[in-house]
Amino acid sequence: MLILLSNDDGIDAPGLAALAEGLAGLGEIVVSAPAGEQSARSHAFTMHRPLRVTERRPGWHAVHGTPVDAVYIGMHHLAPRRPDLVVGGINRGTNLGDDVHYSGTVAVAREAALAGIPAIAVSLEVPGDRGAAPGEALHYATAARVARRVAERVLAEGLPPNGFLNVNVPNRPPGEEPPLAAATLGRRHYAPTVTACADPRGGRSYWIGGPHRGFSGEEDADGTLFERGFATVLPLWPDFTDRRALPRVRSWFPPPRPA
Repeated sequence: MLILLSNDDGIDAPGLAALAEGLAGLGEIVVSAPAGEQSARSHAFTMHRPLRVTERRPGWHAVHGTPVDAVYIGMHHLAPRRPDLVVGGINRGTNLGDDVHYSGTVAVAREAALAGIPAIAVSLEVPGDRGAAPGEALHYATAARVARRVAERVLAEGLPPNGFLNVNVPNRPPGEEPPLAAATLGRRHYAPTVTACADPRGGRSYWIGGPHRGFSGEEDADGTLFERGFATVLPLWPDFTDRRALPRVRSWFPPPRPA
């Protein structure tokens, strides 16, 4: 087995090291991760400048680009053969509800799924995510054990074509590993805040993004289950087709008849 790891927090992030340690023994580990912090880059590719790759140590490659740049180069060039599994993470902070659209960690798994490789994105709650106490320790080892449980099941049983999993783990100390629960995608609500600032040269600059306001969705939505203390396992796939609206849109613009 060959397992390719990547992330969006950068190759030096403690979550990546914990993930590699947690998955040790399941197969050969190869790492292709951004050289530095690349959070919230979603599925961005670098198309108009060259990318540099530095091998930090055997099998660990720092890519001077986005998370998707890193996993793409890893899958199609750096890995000695086609990976059997791609895992993104362990992200510093949850990726619940609407976060899946912005997260570079989730995009790592989505890009692997587009290539037909089973994939998992793994994220850990950090202080402040849900009102956690300031200074609380981050228990990456707990998230790594959860990641291993999920990876073992995926390697044994597989996923549907182009499918991938988004896993979010509550921050629990060793010995208090949270139960896992399959989830649907809910909504995560943030305050729509734009903060304007005056810069030293008389111009204006802006910070976007407000604080977390809450989750919504069905009883089995990822945010709802997470707030109840579960580590959530959300199956995703890249087909964004809204099949609820498809009959109406087809009535407006009928598809062509077969030739």
